[in-house]
Amino acid sequence: MNYTEVQLTVSPDFTDILTAELAELNFESFVETDEGLNAYVQEADFDPGALRELVAKYSSMTAIAYQINSLEKRNWNAEWERDYEPIEVANTVRVRASFHEPNPAFRYDLVINPKMSFGTGHHETTAMMMEQQLALDFTGTTVLDVGSGTGILAVLAARMGAASVLAFDVEEWAVENARENADLNDCPQITVFQGTIADVDPTSRYEVVLANINRNVLLAEIPTYTTLLKPGGSLLVSGFYQHDAVDIRQCAVDAGLTPGTALTLRDWSSLLFTKPA
Repeated sequence: MNYTEVQLTVSPDFTDILTAELAELNFESFVETDEGLNAYVQEADFDPGALRELVAKYSSMTAIAYQINSLEKRNWNAEWERDYEPIEVANTVRVRASFHEPNPAFRYDLVINPKMSFGTGHHETTAMMMEQQLALDFTGTTVLDVGSGTGILAVLAARMGAASVLAFDVEEWAVENARENADLNDCPQITVFQGTIADVDPTSRYEVVLANINRNVLLAEIPTYTTLLKPGGSLLVSGFYQHDAVDIRQCAVDAGLTPGTALTLRDWSSLLFTKPA
């Protein structure tokens, strides 16, 4: 499949909010540049009119311009992150590429080689999800990873002792990448398939559901996640801004969940919920 690249020239103060807005328009990955932001979407999902409306919305707040390019399928995210530096989470998790040397000082040493998939731990939402995971007991659990991307959250769950992890993503290349990363981390208990939450067996039940997606998907699917949770289970979500946390929390409460730990990092949020036993 081909991709459309949108090169936005905009103040750094607006790159985060534009990333969130573009994610709602089916853009899948983002690269911050010296000029602003590059965003990528499948050609079939690209809506020029919606992009024009978005740019017009912010043109009164900041100088903004854009250029549209058509790209052949390639590992553009891997090109971006080929030389990424390892990241550390809570002095416990280290995420590195396969060309980095391991560091035995960390309890969990994860090897994540990205392709076009989002999620190396460098983004605030992924880092917060991993930090939240460290507070959970995964020993012997069944886990569902919604929109798994590189599979980084599934890998951490497996390394923390999960008995089985079911992960899925809508993109074929993300599924391939997650499977490769599961193999790199010696996690045979991870199963990855291409699909959506509608393809998950509705009779299955999980101790932990992980969902690092976006606000609209979470608001639509939290009731389903709740049904799939075992009593006493945990739902961990991120992928939205702090100002959206109120809506996410209310949706979860309305679905019957109890709010737990909330994290915020540079205006992004992550929330933990539990299902009453």
